[in-house]
Amino acid sequence: QVQLVESGGGLVQAGGSLRLSCAASGSIFTINTMGWYRQAPGKQRELVAAITSLGNTNYADSVKGRFTIFRDNAKNTLYLQMNSLKPEDTAVYYCNKVLFPRIAWGQGTQVTVSS
Repeated sequence: QVQLVESGGGLVQAGGSLRLSCAASGSIFTINTMGWYRQAPGKQRELVAAITSLGNTNYADSVKGRFTIFRDNAKNTLYLQMNSLKPEDTAVYYCNKVLFPRIAWGQGTQVTVSS
């Protein structure tokens, strides 16, 4: 069973940058549309960025122009480069397939942006 492990979160000031990583235990990125999700306290989990098996990307309006999703197929790792971070980006970030059935959610990685 494939497992997902997110890392790279932390505390950063507004305007700063972070790069999140999502390591998968199997080769799933080349055959699935993968996404980065986030869940802020008291809010539903939302999809913020996605990348198809062909490498096409799509972003939520709230992060467009600031976040970049990319992957390293050889390392079975998905990344999210986050620039110009804002306090409203504070959330736990997760990776997973975009389509059902999804993989069991990992523990996520906390991103906190201070103003």
